[in-house]
Amino acid sequence: MSVTATTFPYWLTDWMDARKITLWGVADLRDFLTPTDETGHSFPFAISWVIPMDPQIMSGIKTRPNQAYADEYARVNRLINELSEALAKEIISKGHRSKPLAASDRTDTINIKGDFPQKTAATRAGLGWIGRHCQLITREFGPWVRIGTVFTNMDLHCATPIAQTLCGKCDRCVEACPAKALKGNLWYPGIPREELLDVHACDNWKKEHYFQYHKGHNCGICASVCPHGLKVLKGRMDKA
Repeated sequence: MSVTATTFPYWLTDWMDARKITLWGVADLRDFLTPTDETGHSFPFAISWVIPMDPQIMSGIKTRPNQAYADEYARVNRLINELSEALAKEIISKGHRSKPLAASDRTDTINIKGDFPQKTAATRAGLGWIGRHCQLITREFGPWVRIGTVFTNMDLHCATPIAQTLCGKCDRCVEACPAKALKGNLWYPGIPREELLDVHACDNWKKEHYFQYHKGHNCGICASVCPHGLKVLKGRMDKA
């Protein structure tokens, strides 16, 4: 979180602290189409946060996913969904509207996407940028994270959106992708997903080669080789 705790209601910062969520922020989504509530109204804001994945597990899938990664992926997704539901209920109890966004929920199976891109909320909440592998990269945890998103109409201090990539000339993820699905282009806000990723090539490869892991929804190789993630692992080992 890049702003002081006093910027937000004390109950919200206490809620995050109690659950050891250290990287979170608020995104201004008034220029975006968001999911609607039961009355058909959209949401102007979203609270976005990340849950880090286990660095040892993430660093161990540079050539292919494994069961440990599939289990960690499922564990973190379950946690995010539990937290999202709980936070939305808390916001509603304070007299505001709110709606959680489920983790990794494909509601459009043809275009392979959900109700709203979690990464858009995260970049606009100032949490990180999008790498050449079409995934969020944070300074704190690299790309080894899963994202949580809760929509709300509660008026909160919004972060300055991230508008610049820090990938530079690095293309390790592009080289490592077994499906050759990554286009190699640098991200910028508003870039079409298709300019970063051939989502169907990615999806088809996973289903053909890694179907045993959540019916082909898991790979993670591109994130595993990212230097920003490996830096996290090195930092942990140096402290050990």
